[in-house]
Amino acid sequence: MYFSSRSSFLISVFAKTLSFIVCLVAINAAAAPAIIPAPPQISASGYILIDADSGKVIVEHNADEQLPPASLTKLMTSYVLSYELEQGNVSNDDLVTISKNAWAQNPIFAGSSLMWIEVGKKVSLGDLHKGIVISSGNDSSVAVAEHLAGSESAFADVMNQHAQLLGMSGSHFTNSHGLPDGEHYMTARDLATLSKAILQYPDEYALYSEREYTYNNITQTNRNRLLWKDESVDGLKTGHTEEAGYCLVTSAQKNGMRLISVVMGTSSESVRERETQKLLSYGFRYYETHKLYSAGDQLTDTKVWSGADDSLSLGVEREVYLTIPRGQKDELEALMNIDEIIEAPVTKGKDYGELVVSLNGEELLREPLIAMQSVEQGGLFKRLWDAIVLFFIQLFS
Repeated sequence: MYFSSRSSFLISVFAKTLSFIVCLVAINAAAAPAIIPAPPQISASGYILIDADSGKVIVEHNADEQLPPASLTKLMTSYVLSYELEQGNVSNDDLVTISKNAWAQNPIFAGSSLMWIEVGKKVSLGDLHKGIVISSGNDSSVAVAEHLAGSESAFADVMNQHAQLLGMSGSHFTNSHGLPDGEHYMTARDLATLSKAILQYPDEYALYSEREYTYNNITQTNRNRLLWKDESVDGLKTGHTEEAGYCLVTSAQKNGMRLISVVMGTSSESVRERETQKLLSYGFRYYETHKLYSAGDQLTDTKVWSGADDSLSLGVEREVYLTIPRGQKDELEALMNIDEIIEAPVTKGKDYGELVVSLNGEELLREPLIAMQSVEQGGLFKRLWDAIVLFFIQLFS
């Protein structure tokens, strides 16, 4: 009887101890930092993986090397056309007369990708855009260039100006299609930047997910085979010449997170697809993107001196996204550094502080805190009183 009681006591103690250990392990596991493996090895001359919303670079290698882009050039041709369409300068219904330069039988196009347009015919701008994006037509690219700028050389100048505006400092264009030229090059980083810009035009971006296009009774399939293989992929563009190798720029969305990958200079179609999927899988598996604030969100109120109003609302001007290792959202810390003394007049939209977001002590972003409204100066008595109060505050601070 004594042995039985003692056994029960020991079993009870063991059970409680085991329970404590299990709880301790669970707590430690919950507090454990995210384990992020090294990025995959990619067989390409240059590559990059970014989040489309935050711009966070997740993986990169030789991302600033200037490389021949082949038909990836058409991303800029399409972007310029999208820009002109959105500005209302042209319409998809505009008819373009096909010149000899844009004719599919132009000798410089021999053996390259074509929409198969014919000289002297009139083709709608909308059809030509499909020819650029889906069929990867060199002929349709020249037709659009001539329609928008008068000549392909003038259009190349427009392309370079847009590149400068977008911050694409490592790229230079001499033509609209990407056939080899020693002065025609792009970087993987610039291609990611350009792809982000294209996403701002959703109507035109939708063309990149179309799998085939028929013109002149000729049906051609989109060369981006990942549209068939990966349901998260809905764009963007392939490219290939002997000089450039096999290239692929891809945009994919999963669980509200959109990634852009660029691989340049791979050895085959299958390799560019395989290496792209390596990058996308790594990004989706180990990272997550959070929308912290929307444009115009009010974050805090602060004191205004000598104003018609005593308080000022501060917030963010743009949407704020953050890409972090998966499972680390609760570790984020946000700090607001607000100007110590803000005196009227206050101008709406002007910076009066900054938002600093950190993760485990590492600063991830700084975002200006802007005035959400203007504040006019107060009356004479208000200004005098606040000046006196401020004098004594500063005197004893």
